[in-house]
Amino acid sequence: MSADAVTLDLLKEARETVRGSPLGVINTPMIPWCQTTLPLDINCNIHIKLENMQRTGSFKIRGVANQFARRPKGGHFVTMSAGNYGKSFAYASKHYGSKGKVVMPETAPVSRSILIQSFRVEVERVPTSCLMKVVNRCVQEDNMTFLHSYDDLDLIAGHASLGMEVLEVMPEPDVVVVCCGGGGLLAGVAAAIKLSGCDKTRIYGVEPEGACTMYTSFIEKKPVGMETKSIASGLAPPSAGTLPFELCQRYVEGIVLINDEEIKAAVSTLYRSGLVVEPSGSAAFAAIVNNKIPELEGKNVVCILSGGNIGIDELANFPG
Repeated sequence: MSADAVTLDLLKEARETVRGSPLGVINTPMIPWCQTTLPLDINCNIHIKLENMQRTGSFKIRGVANQFARRPKGGHFVTMSAGNYGKSFAYASKHYGSKGKVVMPETAPVSRSILIQSFRVEVERVPTSCLMKVVNRCVQEDNMTFLHSYDDLDLIAGHASLGMEVLEVMPEPDVVVVCCGGGGLLAGVAAAIKLSGCDKTRIYGVEPEGACTMYTSFIEKKPVGMETKSIASGLAPPSAGTLPFELCQRYVEGIVLINDEEIKAAVSTLYRSGLVVEPSGSAAFAAIVNNKIPELEGKNVVCILSGGNIGIDELANFPG
């Protein structure tokens, strides 16, 4: 599948599918930073897109809604996920009467596994390096259909609905900052914004230093895999997606890196201001407050808080 397949018409169609989905996807609020108690040292106009308030707690339900709408009902699906995609996948499986299995990295919080299993979806926890091997076994031996959690055209088109919602509030943003794991969200948002005619908008992806697959892919000019480790487990898949990489190369200005300490501090700062955001979901915010994004002075900026799936037990490990 090539990046050329991602057209504005395709994204508009997916947007209507997501909007009308029986899974109840929400058009999440986008609020001015200045109307919160969040600190800001830069003189610019930032809006925060609150995907932490999305159904199932993250943006992932957008892509899942489009994937399931385009698959046979009652199928038998397998996927790999550290949590958020798995939760949306399980929610959709229950709604559509599908059988499902989520292959999870052992590093993912056990609470995520329990939550996914509560939707009557099977979970198998394996080392990160074995995720695809186990998925392939399920496909070959158990005749399951693989739904990719970030490298899938329908999924990316569904995620693009977020970019289109951004443009409804801020029609011509100067800068958009998005977290990046496998690249599905970043690719979808970037494609939606650029194909809608915002040629001058600069779009940045944010990755953890310990899971910089897209950053490294940009340097090597091809999708790469690596051993990944970060407190932001949702941003630490074993490789960058092939289609996301192509789209990001075409539409994304650059990838910036943040470390785990910056992520932890961002989660705490957001929480003190009344926003419950998980480590993966706080990446874009962390990049902005740590001055990783160039030339924001006087600009119209969008910061996407991509998810809020963090338990009280996990929050206890964060400072302040």
